[in-house]
Amino acid sequence: MPDYNFLVVEDSPTMRQLISFALKRIPGSKIVEANDGIDALKKLSTQKFDVILTDINMPIMDGLKLVSMVRNDPAHKNIPIVIITTEGAEEDRKRGLALGANAYIAKPIQTADLLTVVNDILGNKS
Repeated sequence: MPDYNFLVVEDSPTMRQLISFALKRIPGSKIVEANDGIDALKKLSTQKFDVILTDINMPIMDGLKLVSMVRNDPAHKNIPIVIITTEGAEEDRKRGLALGANAYIAKPIQTADLLTVVNDILGNKS
């Protein structure tokens, strides 16, 4: 069974817990949490990840900046990225996908939706 390393980037501890809890339902998953884009980049420099899930609105470095930095880094540019947007933030979603995010999930997050999106990216048949 494959192991999956997920990087969850979200400034709200409650939201991070919710996302991590949902991802733990994928067999073989390991979750690393980061509380903003800078923290995420630090963790990216020391570990390999299969999927990055990032919120857009965060202090210090937001999710859109993180997406563009990951996409411009040859070492990480192929890591799938899922952006998490507040419902109705159509502009953010479009910008995120334009910058190279692979998929998006709207808040409030539904566990089933999250798992569907992530399993699709991983190529798992649910």
